[in-house]
Amino acid sequence: MVRVAANVLLYLMKPPLLTRRMMIQRSAQGLGALALGSALVRAAPAEPARVLIVVGPSNHPPGTHEVAAGGRLMQHVLQHLDNVPGIQADLCFEWPQQAAVRNRAGTVVFIGDIFPPQRLPDSPLVLSQLGEMLARGCGLACVHYATGLRAVDVTPDGQHPLLQWLGGYFATRCPHHQSVAKVFPEVTIAPAGSDHPVTRGWREFSLPEEPYYNNYFGPGGNRLAPNVTPLAVAPLPPDAPRREVVAWGVERADTGRGFAIVMPHFYRNWANDDLRRLILNGIVWSAKMEVPAGGVQSARPDLAAFAPESIEPRPRPARGASG
Repeated sequence: MVRVAANVLLYLMKPPLLTRRMMIQRSAQGLGALALGSALVRAAPAEPARVLIVVGPSNHPPGTHEVAAGGRLMQHVLQHLDNVPGIQADLCFEWPQQAAVRNRAGTVVFIGDIFPPQRLPDSPLVLSQLGEMLARGCGLACVHYATGLRAVDVTPDGQHPLLQWLGGYFATRCPHHQSVAKVFPEVTIAPAGSDHPVTRGWREFSLPEEPYYNNYFGPGGNRLAPNVTPLAVAPLPPDAPRREVVAWGVERADTGRGFAIVMPHFYRNWANDDLRRLILNGIVWSAKMEVPAGGVQSARPDLAAFAPESIEPRPRPARGASG
């Protein structure tokens, strides 16, 4: 009797082999489910990068600037890159009123005559909402004349949020600084020499262009701030050349990135593979995405497909620093 009681007690304290096997199997099943869940989490596609392209007003003649066609072209090319998949681009011809559109943007790209937030309706609200986007680390990219500010946009000493957001700007008819806009029959653009993601995969190239030069980078000798990196340079003007910065990037204290390029003036120059790669590299980098070792790869776009007013520019008189 004592032996039976002892056996019962031992059974209660030590489950039989079948029970232990069941426990092991269940534990293994649980671990397997956990591993599968972890694998699914790892395999889940990342949230697609969102680029917000905002087209501002322009009064340039057909064949030059072509901001509407340029916006459509950028949207198409960004969504069809050969080696950077998953980008989704929203294209707006006015400032987006929906907070959801602004909130999901990883970077905002402006194209237009003058920095568009200064020309769009209700400019103070646009600047305020853009400031909120950048404060959370959203990127900023400005193409050609969208890098520009006028005297009426800035304080007498040249202060404007764009100076910090972008690292510099094209100062047109400003008393504190005078940048230069002039069309040249051929300009040579070269990487600035820095080991920077935006300089990947493109080489020195030459083409007819209007690369703004003597751009404004701040007081104190117009030197680039420590967080601003030159990305592309050109010897300008050709008859008395100096090494002028025509594209640059900034890494802001709010963790956001800014990219500026003072081209293309002629719409047809979007067909130049090196110039287009430079611009696409900058936009991708501003969105905090990895720029591939060989640069962003894209098929040469059919320029006529994006409804420009004209691909060839009309003859026009020479102009000064108005863009």
